[in-house]
Amino acid sequence: MNVKATYLQNDPVHPIAYGDINIENPLRRRLRGEEEKEGVLAKTVIAGFCGTDYTLMKMGRDGVLSAKFPPGQNRLINGHEGVVYVPSQDRFAIVLIRGGNSYDPTRYTEEETYFEYGCDGADGLFSDCNYYNPDMLLPIPDGIVKDGKLPLEYAKKLVFPDPYACMIFQLERMEDLGSAHNFRVVMAREKCSEEEARQIAKKETFDRVVIFGLGTTGMFLGDLIRQNYPEAKIVFVARSEEESPKVQFAKEQAGAEYVRNIYNTPEETAQAICEKLGGRATAFVGSSGAGIEAEVAFAGKALANNGIYNSFSLGPQLSFDTMPFGFQNHLIFSSINFRQAHMEKAIELLVKSRYDEIVELIDKDEFTQDPVDAYINKIYSKGAPLKTAVIWNEEYICR
Repeated sequence: MNVKATYLQNDPVHPIAYGDINIENPLRRRLRGEEEKEGVLAKTVIAGFCGTDYTLMKMGRDGVLSAKFPPGQNRLINGHEGVVYVPSQDRFAIVLIRGGNSYDPTRYTEEETYFEYGCDGADGLFSDCNYYNPDMLLPIPDGIVKDGKLPLEYAKKLVFPDPYACMIFQLERMEDLGSAHNFRVVMAREKCSEEEARQIAKKETFDRVVIFGLGTTGMFLGDLIRQNYPEAKIVFVARSEEESPKVQFAKEQAGAEYVRNIYNTPEETAQAICEKLGGRATAFVGSSGAGIEAEVAFAGKALANNGIYNSFSLGPQLSFDTMPFGFQNHLIFSSINFRQAHMEKAIELLVKSRYDEIVELIDKDEFTQDPVDAYINKIYSKGAPLKTAVIWNEEYICR
């Protein structure tokens, strides 16, 4: 079937383009052990732009995107955040992005495979319509749709289930690993049982948290930590002025403090962070996409002994001095994605949130006329909003 879409390709001048694309309907499975199924046709209603899209565009510009293309194709229709309408079922849905021949889509073993709509091996949402595995079209809560249309307020909120679900997973991983990493220390200190020590260690993981980088993912994680650990001290670190709307919104949502990174060395930045926290961090999340985050945590000593480092950024190379690293007993992990349960929880939480307030719309014609220019000079420019989305099909939106 031919559709209009934006698509990523290996091209130094036009790594992302808009035009006629032929979409196919291959058999796909949601999880290992389930049957492969043909996709159900769904129309894109609204789609959000993610930093991953920008990274993929740069990969296409450098000519290294081929591994991400669907089998037999030389391009990838991007987009993995948003809402679709399923005509055959007369309902709106959120696309569960990650599936494949794996038991747990957050972590696959060497003999397992995966795909991600709009990211890796499968076309995504920036198209008039596309085919999706019917088991991967998640319902939105009842009572939202009005006269067959989705109110804009909720459409904006529902561009976030993918990154919000990813942060629910990050919280889960930090809880699991923080508890396992430090429970024996707690047992010795508190003279308590292993079960009690694991619960205490899990909570203490979030005593003093640094989130380095203030995009939506960092904001969401801070929000979730605050909801689950109300006594946590949280500090966001970024370059924006503290009076900027996005910093004020993030601080309010997460009940967090803020350090503006205007310092010349990692050590100076780390000192400012520790002063704001009242001590070194028990957990440090790198989400800025810049290598300086690891330097602040390790060389700058912002991360405390026995602390955990969550390397959530895509792109930076992480390095550390093995001597202090070993003796300070740091734990580094890096794990991305989510399970269906995380996505379903994200949808539930987002419809009750204020996150529509941080979404700005770009006109579809402006975006499709020159996608490269839109990405560079508007969606991901220095003064860009926290989140940009595009209404792909006005027919299904109630303003």
